[in-house]
Amino acid sequence: MERPSPREILDQKMRETRPKWTRNAPAKPRKYKSSMKRVDDYVVLDFETTGLRAGSDKIIQIGAVKYINHMHKDTMYLTINPEQHISSTITRITGITNADVRDAPVIEEVAHELIQFIGGMPIIAHNAPFDMGFLYALEEITPIPEYTVIDTVKLARKVIPETPNHKLTTLSAFLELEHNAHDALGDCLATAAIYQFCIDRL
Repeated sequence: MERPSPREILDQKMRETRPKWTRNAPAKPRKYKSSMKRVDDYVVLDFETTGLRAGSDKIIQIGAVKYINHMHKDTMYLTINPEQHISSTITRITGITNADVRDAPVIEEVAHELIQFIGGMPIIAHNAPFDMGFLYALEEITPIPEYTVIDTVKLARKVIPETPNHKLTTLSAFLELEHNAHDALGDCLATAAIYQFCIDRL
């Protein structure tokens, strides 16, 4: 039997030791705990991003607002340079242009600051899997704790049957909020108002 060449042996070794990444690999299990339990102290979180896929798409704006006993106490609001092109579609939705982010910090410079800002507090987010996906994508930069997360989409579905859907803009209109939509801070403030309305109805 003919012996394999050194090149064939090397190729075989590479195939055996290469990580088995596939397009259909299961998603990583989420590290946060979903909750519907009322909390009075929390951080409302919202990201604007270059697209919908956490990991390959990047954060371009961070909004995080801290509430103690439902009172607004502190804010983190930053534009981020994603180090990738912002499409015209994303600019149309968010108003954020490539020129806006050119001199902004990159996420590696601020990820640790965001985690410090949140601390051990519960997170409130509207459509939480989206924002939490982007948050946990930062694990390569800084450790991310296992947060307790309240999704105002789920909460609103439970206590606001009057609206045709539970999008942030729909709920904001229903509550007659001043809402700067698709701005990370504007979305945080609207989400906080929706959360407070919902827990008052529970």
